[in-house]
Amino acid sequence: MNLPAYLDGVPNICGSEAMIADAMSRVARPLCKGGIDWTCVKSAYAIALHMHQPLIPDPDQPLGSAEIISNLKHMMDHPNVGDNHNAEVFHWCYKRMGEFIPQLVAEGKQPRVMLDYSGTLLHGLHAMGLDDVFENLRTITCDSRYRHCVEWLGSAWGHPVAPSTPVQDFRLHVQAWRHFFAALFGVEALARVQGFSPAEMALPNHPDVCYEFVRTLKDNGYRWVLVQEHTVEHVEDGRPLRYPHRPHRLVARNSAGETLAITAIIKTQGSDTKLVGQMQPYFEAMGLGRVELKPGSEKDRSGSGSVEALERRSVEAGGASTHARMHACTLASVPSLVTQIADGENGGVMMNEFPPKYVQVMEESSGTPTPPVNVGEYLEHLDLLGVREEDFPEIQPVLQHRIWTRLERGAGPDALKGAIEQLSREDSRFHVEGGSWTNNISWVRGYKDILEPMAAASVLFNETMLRPSVPTSDPRYRSALFHLLTSQTSCYRYWGSGLWTDWGRELCRRTMEILR
Repeated sequence: MNLPAYLDGVPNICGSEAMIADAMSRVARPLCKGGIDWTCVKSAYAIALHMHQPLIPDPDQPLGSAEIISNLKHMMDHPNVGDNHNAEVFHWCYKRMGEFIPQLVAEGKQPRVMLDYSGTLLHGLHAMGLDDVFENLRTITCDSRYRHCVEWLGSAWGHPVAPSTPVQDFRLHVQAWRHFFAALFGVEALARVQGFSPAEMALPNHPDVCYEFVRTLKDNGYRWVLVQEHTVEHVEDGRPLRYPHRPHRLVARNSAGETLAITAIIKTQGSDTKLVGQMQPYFEAMGLGRVELKPGSEKDRSGSGSVEALERRSVEAGGASTHARMHACTLASVPSLVTQIADGENGGVMMNEFPPKYVQVMEESSGTPTPPVNVGEYLEHLDLLGVREEDFPEIQPVLQHRIWTRLERGAGPDALKGAIEQLSREDSRFHVEGGSWTNNISWVRGYKDILEPMAAASVLFNETMLRPSVPTSDPRYRSALFHLLTSQTSCYRYWGSGLWTDWGRELCRRTMEILR
């Protein structure tokens, strides 16, 4: 199935949902055949590169009628302003994995990388005519020689923060990204997208919002989600994670008592491009070993969960055969996994130090007991061992344990609201604004000037398009959706006020003008 990337000059972000779903149902998700000898692996590491550029009204034109362009284009048009001289380096960053991966494969190495490109970036690059970027990306995405090396992560089209984006709009962002990705790279490539990377690592901790967040991911076929370490807690006691270098099970429970769960892969530490730029995950993983994954187990590599300890316990329990002992060990013991994500283009470390360090570490670690992997193939390995999602330790968004100790299951939204208000009165640090890569930035407080227009545009879209069930193939629907999703990018609220806020408000105004 071939989809056009654009219709009537608008990115193809909706209208062919049924066709894509039908095509996806006929495309088996292929297993990753990356040639890793898992029997020799004691630990592994995975890195992801997050890439994003917002769309903005062209600052060189009157705001009310300005063309919507990529921020990257504006940087290229004005190279002598601020840091805009980095634009050409950014351009290279968006395509350079298409150079590194073939080079390393030709050397007999096993390179790995996960890619997270926002929809607004992909559209901006396409609109600028940067075909070299897409040639490189298609090579490593679709060519059978390289596609096992690259795992795309699903994203939200307009780079919105999930905790404070209307839940129905966030679902539209997720669907729009998948729609546009299928148009650019094909349905087979979309079928391989298993993991989801939230913008700003923002995880909702309001129970009802988190439930809808997880429901959106599962409804769109995602198997796992990347979460920041300090945005989650153990379900049973609300404590921080005991051993983050293993998969977890993110449990989302709403005020009605309904529960959903999805596999969570933990990104540790805060936001620091040096972690990926200097390939720190590899060096951290070298100090780790295998970990036991059994229901209710909290044994890490240094305790009784090691392969040696499992085998010793088997002997002490009655002298089981060597085959039985090895089978038990194989099922229970898996490599630890260190996972990090960073901006793929921002900062001197990523622009300059990452390329040689990436190549060096891939050459050094390929085929060793601490190899580079992608999360999808790591989870496939666990599948073959018989490990299930139910075997992972259960976690939930941070601060929810305090809510559930006050609230009966299924008490409803009013009771939930009352419990939250009471907890907020008792502790000024308590909130349900969500977690992110940093715990000192709120994506809600101080953003009234932009959040109110966003909410108004969202309400009008819901009233005029969603409730009447206007076909998603309707050109007016697509145009309004494009403007709505573009206005919700995190960049418009990050600064709180000023030019960026003005741009965001203008996009909201245009959304409402189209809808009216």
